[in-house]
Amino acid sequence: MNASEIVVVVPALNAGRTLPGLVDGLRQHLAPEQILVVDDGSSDQTPVVLSRLGVMSHRHPSTRGKGAALRTGFEWWSARGPWRALVTMDADLQHRPEDLPVFVERWNRGGCDMIVGSRQRLRSTMPLTRVLSNTVTSALVSARCSSPLLDTQCGYRLLSREVVETIRFEANGFEAETEILIRVLVKKFRVASVPVQTVYGNETSHMTPWHTTQQFIAVLFRDY
Repeated sequence: MNASEIVVVVPALNAGRTLPGLVDGLRQHLAPEQILVVDDGSSDQTPVVLSRLGVMSHRHPSTRGKGAALRTGFEWWSARGPWRALVTMDADLQHRPEDLPVFVERWNRGGCDMIVGSRQRLRSTMPLTRVLSNTVTSALVSARCSSPLLDTQCGYRLLSREVVETIRFEANGFEAETEILIRVLVKKFRVASVPVQTVYGNETSHMTPWHTTQQFIAVLFRDY
């Protein structure tokens, strides 16, 4: 597989400041028609910025959540082709487009249907609260699925077309990424990891810790 066989979904909420840099980086590897930004009801300049960037876009009239934006992207691409793999990335520049070839290289070695980025936790700019939460949630999901997983919360992922068109998930919030991963493993798809750089700056988090934790627990203990 090469970059011409990949499509990208970027869920975006109030990302007008960071989208130009992300799209510019992605366009070093992909054509504009391979990039879909799902604007999840942004209230900033995101729609105006997207109109100038020349990539594919879809807008939710109101904010529905990251999971809903991912589902829109999956459904949008499922009706189109040809492509072999789909990559999900965050819009806040925590995920470096420069790491995209790492996913392609791992895919071409075979033996996997999904690849999840693994961020360095220690000796990085990741906030301590994130280090602790990622460590705990990754351990819980690994135990739930009886599969060792390094970073279950990283949204930088590559999924095969078969995975995208097979998996159906219900969650609308940040917990959707956990649900997707569990459903992929329940279906006996093979999951691999690749190291990606940890990037944390002054970006605004849209996550509400208590609500997200409640939803994560509900997803974790659901009967699949």
